[in-house]
Amino acid sequence: MNLLEILRFAVRGLTANKLRSALTTLGITIGVAAVILLVAVGNGASAAIAASIQGLGTNVVNVSPARGGGQGASARPLTVQDAHALVDPVGAPDVKAASPVVNTTATATYGQTSYDISSVAGTEPAYFTTTNRELAEGQLFTSEDVTAARKVVVLGPTTAESIFATTDPVGKNVLLNSIQFTVIGVLQAKGSTGLQNADDVAIAPISAVQNSLAGYGSLSQIAVQATSADSVSLAQSEITAILNARHGIRLGGTPDYQIQNSEQLLATRTSATETFTVLLAAVAAISLLVGGIGVTNIMLVTVTERIREIGIRKAIGAPRSAILGQFLAEATMLSLFGGLLGVAIGLIGSRFTISGIKPVVVPSSILLAFAVSALIGLFFGSFPANRAAKLRPIEALRHE
Repeated sequence: MNLLEILRFAVRGLTANKLRSALTTLGITIGVAAVILLVAVGNGASAAIAASIQGLGTNVVNVSPARGGGQGASARPLTVQDAHALVDPVGAPDVKAASPVVNTTATATYGQTSYDISSVAGTEPAYFTTTNRELAEGQLFTSEDVTAARKVVVLGPTTAESIFATTDPVGKNVLLNSIQFTVIGVLQAKGSTGLQNADDVAIAPISAVQNSLAGYGSLSQIAVQATSADSVSLAQSEITAILNARHGIRLGGTPDYQIQNSEQLLATRTSATETFTVLLAAVAAISLLVGGIGVTNIMLVTVTERIREIGIRKAIGAPRSAILGQFLAEATMLSLFGGLLGVAIGLIGSRFTISGIKPVVVPSSILLAFAVSALIGLFFGSFPANRAAKLRPIEALRHE
């Protein structure tokens, strides 16, 4: 019996019970689609994070309080004076600007509308240039606004739309935790990483935020702009020297602050996202395994139902290889059909934005998932196929 005849018998066996065959492929379909889609979501998250961090600029350095407090009881908070000390043409010639930042949250109220802003940043005018935030309408606050602690605020586009809908927000008064602020500008859209929406922000003079919303504790961070991308390392060394002197950090001591540049942030977040993607792919692989077990169960049922047919075929001269090949072909065809359907579903699903993330399909994940589906058919179909091939004709013919 040649290969074409084996395949013809396999197709006839599968089409004899179409509903069972369709249900058998369901587990493989779900597994393959899950592998493709979850890997695409993880890859999309990595791309979004990379774009978001690179959007800050390649010459940006962030200084933040150390986790655990650095030197314990002797640890000092980051202050506005620390930020100003970093802009020193003599001690830090590679630092172009430094902006103190206090982050908090607030509930915005306008008329009957109430909205929880995820990030309210108190800072200084240089922050907008340092972080590459551009204005869409209105104006930015000035150094005079910071000195006078004026309650003015610049909103991100998501925040502005959520509070004011279609109303022009510039010039309107909004309550932040029941404190009145005047909206003077709206920023251009920057996008979301799926983990953080850079457009859901409100930025106000640091003095106003500390007076009214956050208090006078430690700064959340200091955003530092180096003179160029090539001078980031030099700027970090200069920042370290200045802060160590101001905070009394001795040689070899543990700093009470930490410094990260955009490349380090990207590497850290990308590593976390890749780990998350691997975990998602592992969950999807379990779906494939479950689908393979389903193939085994259904093929065992199929062999049991067709024992007399197997006996007749063996009695008229069908070799063991033909019986083995037919049932292996059936199992593999079921898996391949499920794999193709899963690839189609995965590709269609990747066209939609999921939790703010635009999935990015990885071609290798398609090939891998499809290849694994074929191997599952061969592996999990081998036991039922061997059982069918080993049946003795006389015993098979006696089966009721």
